Amino acid sequence: MPDRAYGEGRPGRERARWNLEGRGRQVSKAVVFGTGSWGTMFAVILAEAGTRTTLWGRRAAVVDAINERHENPDYLPGLRLPETLRATTDPAEAMDGADYVVLAVPAQTLRRNLVEWKPFIPDGAVLVSLMKGVELGTCKRMSEVIREVAEVPEHRVAVVSGPNLVGELARRQPAATVVACSDSEVADRLQEACHLPWFRTYTNPDVIGVELGGAVKNVIALAVGVAAGMGLGDNAQAMLMTRGLAEIARLGAALGADQHTFAGLAGMGDLVATCTSPLSRNRTFGENLGRGMTLDEVVAVTRQTAEGVKSCESVLGLARKYNVEMPITEVVVGVVHDGMTPREAAALLMSRAPKPERYGV
Repeated sequence: MPDRAYGEGRPGRERARWNLEGRGRQVSKAVVFGTGSWGTMFAVILAEAGTRTTLWGRRAAVVDAINERHENPDYLPGLRLPETLRATTDPAEAMDGADYVVLAVPAQTLRRNLVEWKPFIPDGAVLVSLMKGVELGTCKRMSEVIREVAEVPEHRVAVVSGPNLVGELARRQPAATVVACSDSEVADRLQEACHLPWFRTYTNPDVIGVELGGAVKNVIALAVGVAAGMGLGDNAQAMLMTRGLAEIARLGAALGADQHTFAGLAGMGDLVATCTSPLSRNRTFGENLGRGMTLDEVVAVTRQTAEGVKSCESVLGLARKYNVEMPITEVVVGVVHDGMTPREAAALLMSRAPKPERYGV
């Protein structure tokens, strides 16, 4: 079978990088766009797995700290980065000869950034999304935005998603993730490029399901956080998580996802971690809303992007486009954007007509 993703249009000297070296694995090169906590941590994982890795950052001060002091003081203070990990502010330099172009920017900035970076994408490189959001206005998943803007075929786009709380990864605590791609050979190679003894990677051909699990769980985590901030107990939070998973599965079914995906790491696994951990940005954001803070006040004290805040609107738009009922998502949009109070949201959910419980209903 021709190696569509890694050889097309490449000079022989670049293809030679795929020769087996030392440990009996293929050596590849990756660039990670985005020096936030997840982008930096995934670059660390790639580098520790033996992949030659470069970080691209917009701010020279962060890039200099990575190159000179081997740290990212803004997002991962105290974490010593591998000395093999390099950083640059030049997208052309970063992408030179890259086999993987990993995108770890806020979801709503992807399109405009990718337009800028597109001229430098190497022929045959695989574009990898670490982003967990749905684009405002178009209601497109991140892989759809990548394919549209970069003009690459489906088999050259992969998605990485799972319960990957960076604070735990930085301490090398055991974790796992899912690599999704329509091409099994591409998925297998990316799996190899980021697999470590403490960080397991699994493959899945269901790109739609893996992406939806990652994006919609942020919305559900906002709801769980609001409930916790209001002082509601574990019963209420478990109800929101369980019914939230049903919402994710319903939307996934409408879009053609494999329902089994939502019982796995990229579905239930990511949902549980994001809804229950104090390390979760979206849960924390929701807790602050539930305690009575205004949206502007919560934004002011939130240092990093809580993707569910903006994506909840596009997720709801996607649900309406496919006539999918998502009541938790609706009240999250109401609380975050439309002035609904948390108590009004809780009362609205609890007053819904009773119905039988079936999976995905």
